[in-house]
Amino acid sequence: MFLPDLFAGQRVLVTGGATGLGRMMAERLLSLGAAVELWGRRGPVLAEAREAMERAHEGRVSTRIVDIKDADAVEAAVAAAWDGGGGYTHLVNNAAGNFVSRTEDVSPRGVRAVSDIVFHGTLAVTQAVGKRWIAAKDGGHAVVSITTTWGRTGAPFVVPSAMSKAAIDAMTRSLAVEWGRYGIRLNVIAPGTIPTEGMYARLRPGDNDPTAKAAANNPLGRVGNAEDIGNLAAFLLAPSWINGECIALDGGSWMMNGGGFRDLFAYGDAEWAAARERIAARNAADKAQRGARS
Repeated sequence: MFLPDLFAGQRVLVTGGATGLGRMMAERLLSLGAAVELWGRRGPVLAEAREAMERAHEGRVSTRIVDIKDADAVEAAVAAAWDGGGGYTHLVNNAAGNFVSRTEDVSPRGVRAVSDIVFHGTLAVTQAVGKRWIAAKDGGHAVVSITTTWGRTGAPFVVPSAMSKAAIDAMTRSLAVEWGRYGIRLNVIAPGTIPTEGMYARLRPGDNDPTAKAAANNPLGRVGNAEDIGNLAAFLLAPSWINGECIALDGGSWMMNGGGFRDLFAYGDAEWAAARERIAARNAADKAQRGARS
């Protein structure tokens, strides 16, 4: 549906770009001629992603270890990109954090673990990149941020995420108006179930077959895939008159099922304790992997 050189000469920053949805979008943009820079916290994961992508798109993939929770680190990384002659033309805000929990059990640290990435981190990256686009006065830039349908509907057991994602929607609509005069467009994709390892580890810990369950509950009878998310991201980043919109990419599931997670009302204390243990084990494994980069 797109010309193969649609993004030739463009350089796209994708936060959280080495895995999951970020990687799916990055690979699609590469196939359409873009150069991409992937940001993430885990050095080995970034290195693996770059090596895999470089085999098909040599010379157009770069990586940078950045924790977007640290606004100073974000500013330094963006400044380094511009100083090195590799300023970005487009931005995909994909990095996120989430987990399921009864809200009465969530600690302030748990809230910050989500909001510092999703809310504060997304704003820090958007601001650092956007102010350089404004100063350049060249226009033609676009931002796509990834949220969730439950930012629109609300959802039980993911309150920190719902609040933070709703903030990204508000940021997008606000900046679409404020920055439109500079030729900067901002839009949002709210994906439904597009299976990734990280999503299942923290949102469906212990679920035997979450993909089949999601497909059975979807109006179109399937879950999403890399082509779905990659094509929509490319469409919204390509030149258009679309600005300040949030597009649900979920086969209509949010209209049928709300924000989801209602099945977790069946959990008792034992099930929630087991879920916390599985999520903690995954977090520990990720932390160990980040430490391995040194």
